[in-house]
Formats: sequence, structure tokens, C-alpha cells
Amino acid sequence: MGRSFTDILSGIRHEKGISQRRAAADLHISQALLSHYENGAREPGLMFVCRACDYYGVSADYLL
Repeated sequence: MGRSFTDILSGIRHEKGISQRRAAADLHISQALLSHYENGAREPGLMFVCRACDYYGVSADYLL
């Protein structure tokens, strides 16, 4: 099976050299919430997924 959403979400941020604090600010969420999404403690809603796709320049298929 492929990589999980959490692996892809945190991995793409690391690949682009963006801090969690910067990404959270740019995505209009708290750093704690982004951390929860990246470690699988919470699942994001559709609006966050859409913003993250735009922010990182990837498709929803890739991210999900």
C-alpha cells in the first residue's frame, strides 16, 4: 500500500523546507491543529484539504 495521508502531508512540508509554524499560519490554522493532522490525531475537513492542495501545489489525489 502507498504512503498514508499523514506521511504525505508532513513529508511534502519537509520537502519544501517549510516550518510547521509557517505552514500553519499560511493555511490559517493553529500549529497545534496542523500537528494533529500530521500525526493522525485528527482528520481534516474538505476545506483544509483544498487549501493544502493549493498551498503545496499538489492534487487531492496525491495528498489523499
